[in-house]
Amino acid sequence: MTAFELASARPVSEGELELVEAARSTIDATTDAGPDEDGIHTVGAAVRAADGRGHVGGNLHHCPGGPCAELVALGSARAAGALELTHIVAVANHGRGVMSPCGRDRQVLADHYPDIRVILPGPDGLISVIARELLPLAYDHASAQV
Repeated sequence: MTAFELASARPVSEGELELVEAARSTIDATTDAGPDEDGIHTVGAAVRAADGRGHVGGNLHHCPGGPCAELVALGSARAAGALELTHIVAVANHGRGVMSPCGRDRQVLADHYPDIRVILPGPDGLISVIARELLPLAYDHASAQV
C-alpha cells in the first residue's frame, strides 16, 4: 500500500487549509534563516483542539536533532489545556510548503494521538490522513508497558 492508498486519505478541507496558514504564518514570523541559509527555526507547526482552538510551535534545530515543530506545537496545546487534538500540520520556511512528519513525530503521534488527522503533501495536492496509518506495523508503546 502506498501513502496515497491509505483508507483515511482525503483532500484537505477549508478548515484544514486555515490550519496550514496558521503554521505558515508562524514560521514566516519567526524564522531566523535567509532564503538559502540554514537556521535554528525553519519549520512551523499548528494543531487544532477538539474545541476549535489552534496552537502553534516552531522547531529548535540542534546537531542531535532538537524538537521538531510538531512536538513543540503538541506541547503548547497541552500547556494551554487542550486534551483532545484533531489536526496537525508542519510548514517549512520561505514558501517550501507543507512537510510530512519525520519518523520520530510519526511514532509520537501513533503513541499519543493515533486518531489525529495529519495534513501532508500528496501527489495532487495536500491530503489529510489519520496518524496511525502513517506508521504501519508500528511499535506499540502502550502494549509494552507493565
